[in-house]
Amino acid sequence: MTDLDVLRVFCGPDGTGGNALGVVRDGAAFPGTGDRAALAARLGFSETVFLDDAERGTVDIHTPGVRLPFAGHPLIGMAWLLRSLGRPPRTLRPDAGEVAVDFDGDLTWVRGRPEWVPARTTRRYATVAEVDALPAPPPGEGWLYAWAWQDETAGVVRARGFPRRGDGIAEDEATGAAAMLLTHELGRPLDIHQGAGSRILTRTYPDGTIAVGGRVCRVRPEGEPAGRWRRTVSPSAGRVSTGRHAGSVAAAFGAADEGRRRGGR
Repeated sequence: MTDLDVLRVFCGPDGTGGNALGVVRDGAAFPGTGDRAALAARLGFSETVFLDDAERGTVDIHTPGVRLPFAGHPLIGMAWLLRSLGRPPRTLRPDAGEVAVDFDGDLTWVRGRPEWVPARTTRRYATVAEVDALPAPPPGEGWLYAWAWQDETAGVVRARGFPRRGDGIAEDEATGAAAMLLTHELGRPLDIHQGAGSRILTRTYPDGTIAVGGRVCRVRPEGEPAGRWRRTVSPSAGRVSTGRHAGSVAAAFGAADEGRRRGGR
């Protein structure tokens, strides 16, 4: 059994929104790719990240169906968690390459290259209302990042993300990699309002790198007091234990993301 931390990444300033993330701090407890894929599928979050080397910042990122070389919200969540444990990293190392980490007040930033972003389509819509009216997911195949200007002068974007990869994630509440790609295409910093209440900030740099930043909140089951709450996962069974009961993630953490997985927002 090993610890599992569940976070919400890219929360709004008021603590709402954010994309759920599972963080396994002891990656050695899940040594095989198959074990990690099975746990990520069992958890059902858009991504689960494993820490393989705390000193070097080596991490491994999985969706419920595929392994990713780079993704923004797992890296921001991991950086924030390590900082909360008194070990703020300067870099993290997913498969894609070395990612610089920075902290600015309650914002956590990671900086990488747009070419690391897995293939996806960005599609501009004429109005925010058109983006809001899209079904989850829209018809079609392949990763779609739908967006419209909310305030072009100020760089404020309304966006929604649809993986459309058949793994049960109808809509991705907040997506750092897609935000990085859109920032690269537009060539300017952005303030992205995504999903039901998430907020993603981006910065551009002369060397072509892009930083993605956001706020992180810790998740706990409904009715539980604030503070540290014991969560463990079993590599052999892919189950979650809370110290009082064991079972599925839905039983352990409530149904916070159930609407999104069913196609809601």
